[in-house]
Amino acid sequence: MENKKRYPPFSCQMRIDKALSEAVHLPLNSCSRYIIISDCHRGEGGANDNFLRNQHLYMAALNYYIAHGFTYFELGDGEELWENRHLSRIEESHQDVYCRFETLQKQCRIYRIYGNHNMEMKGMLGEAMILDNCEGGRDICMIHGHQADFFNSVCWKLSRFLVRYFWKPLERFGVSDPTSAARNYKKTLKYEKCLDNWTKEHDCYLATGHSHRPRLPADGSLYLNAGSCVHPYGITGIEITDMQLTLVKWKMATRPDLSLFVAREVLIGPVGIT
Repeated sequence: MENKKRYPPFSCQMRIDKALSEAVHLPLNSCSRYIIISDCHRGEGGANDNFLRNQHLYMAALNYYIAHGFTYFELGDGEELWENRHLSRIEESHQDVYCRFETLQKQCRIYRIYGNHNMEMKGMLGEAMILDNCEGGRDICMIHGHQADFFNSVCWKLSRFLVRYFWKPLERFGVSDPTSAARNYKKTLKYEKCLDNWTKEHDCYLATGHSHRPRLPADGSLYLNAGSCVHPYGITGIEITDMQLTLVKWKMATRPDLSLFVAREVLIGPVGIT
């Protein structure tokens, strides 16, 4: 990754560069098997825990990736620490998830970074990762994506205050937070343009979450998005195998005998890493 341009102070590109300057570097080659997941928003198990609706899909997917030798990447907002104050209560409510994480950790097969909704874990988690392409192609940089969103990066404490004391109570009555990147289309387009421009300046892939909008363009664009685990109809992620990218969705499906099962659906790909 090479910086080709000096950005003005406080620009979104500068925040992205700063995050990546301290990134964890990992190898990328034809033997690599990685799964990129983002925005689980695990809560304390109550009415505001949006992870609960898809926890069975998530566990099925996680067990699949563990069994098939994948290394797990979580690109931020794994924990919902804006609506909730106590990490220990989140871990207690989702013991099965963190038990799997411990298994992966012992095998050095899990890497997690923080996002704006678990910024409090900054001392425990890093902010970025980079897959160094060992076969001559482009590297894959990974951040949460809030770095391109001024209100959720620089002003994150104000955003947390509004979510915790204003929007969280209203969510119980069906009122959504209009400042959220996942719910504000115009805001999402604005910061996604910044992320896309950054990839053009640096000529490398940039994988993020934050917007909850899965993206794996096959038109030469280098901006990728893993989506989220809190969509009403399933969870999404990006698989990296055989030097190819595949956007997948895990959802409930029905067999001919009307029994339900968890299905893995390919949405886009595989697309070769160039």
